[in-house]
Amino acid sequence: MLAMIASATAAELKVSTDFPGGSATLESIDQAARTVHFMPGGDPAHGWPCWWSLRIDGAEAGEKIILDLAGSDRPARNNGQETGKPLAANWAMPGRAACSTDGKTWRHTEPGHHAGARMLYEVVAEGGTIFVAWGPPFTVSNAETLIAASEKALPAAKRFELCHSRAGRPVPALRIAGSTDPKPFGIWIDARQHAWESGSSWVAQGLVEWLIGADESVVWLREHAEIVVIPIMDVDNVETGNGGKEADPRDHNRDWSDTPFYPEVVAAQARLRELAADGRMDLFLNLHNPGPGDAQPFFFCGPAEFLSPLAQRNRAAFLARAREQITQPLLLDPKTRETGPNYHPLWRQISGQWVTDHGNPQTVTACLETSWNTPLSTTDGYRTVGRQLGQAIATYFREDHPRSLPTK
Repeated sequence: MLAMIASATAAELKVSTDFPGGSATLESIDQAARTVHFMPGGDPAHGWPCWWSLRIDGAEAGEKIILDLAGSDRPARNNGQETGKPLAANWAMPGRAACSTDGKTWRHTEPGHHAGARMLYEVVAEGGTIFVAWGPPFTVSNAETLIAASEKALPAAKRFELCHSRAGRPVPALRIAGSTDPKPFGIWIDARQHAWESGSSWVAQGLVEWLIGADESVVWLREHAEIVVIPIMDVDNVETGNGGKEADPRDHNRDWSDTPFYPEVVAAQARLRELAADGRMDLFLNLHNPGPGDAQPFFFCGPAEFLSPLAQRNRAAFLARAREQITQPLLLDPKTRETGPNYHPLWRQISGQWVTDHGNPQTVTACLETSWNTPLSTTDGYRTVGRQLGQAIATYFREDHPRSLPTK
């Protein structure tokens, strides 16, 4: 009887997605059971519909709210083609969702559990508002905050706009150029060529936080390198809550042709060509999140036969440094994976391969895939990977002399 009275007097739960990155298809709200039934939002024409992020208002402190998630029922694209079938639901169903009371500080929920084809997550309200998402969101405002803090902390760190997106949004970027070296190493790192992969932006944040620090190795790196970091490439789909990957006509990471569709790719290619023309395209890293079953971070690399002997030596050296550094809480898988004809029909238009084809003899390109579906895949876990990646970069340039093969 008391439970019936409590449910009758509880405030009505309300769900909204009208904020940057918000996205969900609301099926129903069971006010008595305090359960929200929903699917991922997003238009498959703008990428895989696996991302979801929503705000729930009306919960009382200490109250349990159930999120009852189904996979999207909309046909998705893959390998550049319409499949006529929905995306596999496990892409939308992390073992633990991300939750927050303020939309800024994110933690994991308790493990979700399957109920048939659906996934149930339970969150306990602290009163008023709950934000819940597929993973910890990282939007353009997060990127701007990170870049502004970097400028304040380090005079050599400067914001620039890579370009404006197709929808007219600015693409914020950070350049750290304090070197007095006449020919500093050129280092380019970008994240979120696939919008749903929010953890990759948190890895970029951890990297930037390390780059502006006072560690002796990063001081050395800043004295010998020009570093560009772009926390979000696909700003339009990040802000609108679309998945980005396998968008129509192609996604950002399959758009690296002679005639790109996206302004972000056009602008990145122009700057990378300038580095290559100066002989300084030394390291290109692309940050991603992998599939739901990948429990360890790993690197994707292009086929070795496209590399010069110097680039082959350099890639092996860089990967060895990464294995030394990326150890905990997320341990790097020592095995790399290879793109190529069997990976994707547009593999020659993937960013790393384009940079390999247009770079210098010493150029190293690699894609770091950081696991999202583990208990350690938190903002702190991602940022730690970013800091460890920074240490690997510094050690590689300082110890491995990447512009020349050793003389016999």
